Amino acid sequence: MSNLLTNHPIALNALMNETLFSADFTVDDQPSNSFQQAQAQSLITPPDNDVTTARSPEEFIYQGSIEKRILFILRYPDFDYFSPGALDAFEKILAAVGLTVADVAVVNLANTHNPNDFKRIMQFFQPTRITLLGVEPASLVLPPIPHNEYMRGKVATVFNTYSFEEMFANVEKKKAFWLEFKKFITND
Repeated sequence: MSNLLTNHPIALNALMNETLFSADFTVDDQPSNSFQQAQAQSLITPPDNDVTTARSPEEFIYQGSIEKRILFILRYPDFDYFSPGALDAFEKILAAVGLTVADVAVVNLANTHNPNDFKRIMQFFQPTRITLLGVEPASLVLPPIPHNEYMRGKVATVFNTYSFEEMFANVEKKKAFWLEFKKFITND
């Protein structure tokens, strides 16, 4: 269970149908006060309103900073953000345009905590420049954007390109990316 977000015994009991054994904590049969009883009851009783809607996370897990309003969106299921080779290439590309990894925000949509919802992405990060690194615009319910081209919106401009792995495998994709990315990132 790699995404365990709680170690509260009552919550675990409500969420799991298996018996759990541990030597490092004990569980009282009854909560010690009415506040704890109310908390325990709220963990196992769904709200009366819309029970089919799961609660969404309040924040995104991302790397870097949102101050410069530059966002990179990727989907790497095997890495937190980039493969080692892709991270090296990313750092070099940013350095060539006068930025660092700390200057931009990077969000990996493969992280189950991060919603795949473009509206929420816009609300949270408030970017003016977005680069989709191997993420198809349709997966974010955006209009089609050809690779290495960008679409200007009211608030942000979205640049769609290949993942670093695709660019590593094809030098022409890498060259086309670099020519357009320089224009995209430096234009105001």
